[in-house]
Amino acid sequence: MKIAFRTHDLGEKGIDGVICRTQQYGISAVQLVVYKFMDEVKQKPGSLTREMAEYLGTAFRGAGVSVPLIGAYFNPVHSNGQKVADCVGAFKDYLKYAKLLGSDIVGSETGSYNDDKWTYNPLNRTDEALERVVETFKELADYAAEQGVKIGMEGAAGHCCWCVARLKQAIDCIDRPNVRVIFDLYNYLDISNYQNYMDILDEGLKTFAGSIVVFHMKDFVVEEGKLRQVPPGSGMFDYPAILKKIKAYDKDAVLVLEGTSGENIAPAIEFVQTTWDSV
Repeated sequence: MKIAFRTHDLGEKGIDGVICRTQQYGISAVQLVVYKFMDEVKQKPGSLTREMAEYLGTAFRGAGVSVPLIGAYFNPVHSNGQKVADCVGAFKDYLKYAKLLGSDIVGSETGSYNDDKWTYNPLNRTDEALERVVETFKELADYAAEQGVKIGMEGAAGHCCWCVARLKQAIDCIDRPNVRVIFDLYNYLDISNYQNYMDILDEGLKTFAGSIVVFHMKDFVVEEGKLRQVPPGSGMFDYPAILKKIKAYDKDAVLVLEGTSGENIAPAIEFVQTTWDSV
């Protein structure tokens, strides 16, 4: 098992600062989101260059840090067509340079008709939404195949692939062998289903058997009728039960503590590692 963090959750800008943080906390893997920690890289075509990819990949390898996932998250159903085109172009740049960056997979969520809010909209659950997601990710999967790499897709309750079954339907429609899954249990929860989270975990592990490349690890509390994310170990998740199932699924799983930052990093690492070792 590897505990990983998103590069921009480490609280530093630039590769030197990020490497310093990985060494400080003993982190050996990162979910690389270049445009969120390198100010000179934007989410537009051509912004990530071959030279930059080589530079970053060399730095991570030299520090002994692996890159199990590159994040290039964008909204494929955004109302601004130019923004979608720019993000698709940037995503393709990451696919082209993925191996230089130290990875073989680039991932995204599936978006929302609420544009930049990425929240529930009834249109997200329509056939049109599914068709647009499938069309976009099919194009990306085909381009990824040309580069010898893969794409990753992540569902979320407020997005177009709002449940395990809908994400599976999208992947089946894309019908490409190089599509993988980023599994975030918390993402699938809302006030209507959070008490059934173990059932959703079981469904996901069964449905996506052999396809999950990383697990996003979070926790939550319920406040004023809504779920609020908190660091692992400080919320309502039964972490021993969750990690026991993940460990049985994949003893070499990559656990990305997404959204854990600052003073919460060290205790979250200790909690997750200790819990994993005990189950």
